[in-house]
Amino acid sequence: MRKFNWNGVFPALLTPFTPSDELDIDMWKINLAAQLDAGVDGIIIGGSLGEASTLTNEEKKQLYLAARDFLPKGFPILVNIAEQTTSAATALAADAESWGADGLMLLPPMRYYADNAETLAFFKAVASATSLPIMLYNNPVDYKIFITLEMFEELLPYQNIQAVKESSRDVINITRMINRFGDRYKILTGVDPLALESLVLGADGWVAGLVDAFPRETVAIFRLVKSGDIATALKIYRWFMPLLELDIHPRLVQYIKLAAAGTGIGTENVRAPRLQLQGKERETVQQVIDTALATRPILPDYLNIHANVQ
Repeated sequence: MRKFNWNGVFPALLTPFTPSDELDIDMWKINLAAQLDAGVDGIIIGGSLGEASTLTNEEKKQLYLAARDFLPKGFPILVNIAEQTTSAATALAADAESWGADGLMLLPPMRYYADNAETLAFFKAVASATSLPIMLYNNPVDYKIFITLEMFEELLPYQNIQAVKESSRDVINITRMINRFGDRYKILTGVDPLALESLVLGADGWVAGLVDAFPRETVAIFRLVKSGDIATALKIYRWFMPLLELDIHPRLVQYIKLAAAGTGIGTENVRAPRLQLQGKERETVQQVIDTALATRPILPDYLNIHANVQ
């Protein structure tokens, strides 16, 4: 069984596109450089923010290989699995392992409201198809499937299922998981506006969204919280909150891409059927971004802060 260090900040990376709808590898590298300089602990390719449903497997491979070539040797790269069929999910898991990926983020079945037995069968099939460490994505708000404590209990024998991206928006679930399973499953918060609370409650990591535009502030909050300096983290978090709330809107991809364009590490280009923001909606989101940029806090020397993680 492969081990993976699930502690830290893991950006769910945006997928940059050119105006002609090709992968923008040059902008991909600009964003990767910003994430690396900010001190993130790994990256996730092809998540919801990465417009997974519009990417081909060949494009996911291109993104992976470009990242692997750009990042330092051994820097953790996770590939997201969000497929319609079990066969497609197991095939992509095997492909990602052959590329050299370090782990997987695994969503429940897409486009089908699977019951508990079906969801468990899906997870077990993918886990059996790879030796890679797996983080399950628990997001019943958006994907309507809740991974219950009893389901995690049944998955205990699958040792490569090691973590959960906890996005139920019920922070009590973090304590429920810890009380039931101890440290068997690492917990990563997946809802930006609940991140500080979740980290204080014991989450090991943060699968972040606004990190795509503001990586330094994201990592600073994580390290400050984990070092025990909640007061300093809270000041940054309160400044950050109007931006973080962009992460919980149905057009989070467009919103966060606009923010990344504002900080110079992304573009607004999205892939159809998504369309770029227009009119009053764009003006409103841009105002949130402009206000944040005008009041951007001076950060402490957070890269030299020791985060107290297990």
